Amino acid sequence: MAESQDAGNGKPATGAPGQAVQVRVLGQYIKDLSFENPNVDKLLSNPPEKPNLRVEVNVNAAKFGDKAYESNIHFKAEATSNDAVIYDMELSYAGLFQIEGMPEESLEPFLLVNCPALLFPFLRRLVSDITREGGFPPLLLDPIDFASLFIARKQKEREKAGQPATTS
Repeated sequence: MAESQDAGNGKPATGAPGQAVQVRVLGQYIKDLSFENPNVDKLLSNPPEKPNLRVEVNVNAAKFGDKAYESNIHFKAEATSNDAVIYDMELSYAGLFQIEGMPEESLEPFLLVNCPALLFPFLRRLVSDITREGGFPPLLLDPIDFASLFIARKQKEREKAGQPATTS
């Protein structure tokens, strides 16, 4: 079992008075996977020179039972050339986390920032392996700033609610 550490003074972070925050990874898994290579015959005879790549990443979380939560990274990549789809990949990679003693206001950012950061290296490896096994150069993802994604998500939610966006 891992204890969350306070970066400021090195003492364990606490939720309820006298209770340390405890986080355990209960499991991690592929929830959904699709890789389509619809034009392989065209691509083998006439490979494209400059393919276009569109990548999309979304993060979601859900409660599972009393103290368990799922954090899920949904990844999409579409490579196209001028005249054809090269490949289309969708991957949902998730982890199940047991979290005890965390304050309610810290739970959402933890599930949408910290948990995906723990899962990302495994998703990155899968994306690389799948594109390579699909017959293409491996797609090597750059690190993702999940904190920035979370902040942008919160700003969009505020805008939808009619509140002005803040920059912090």
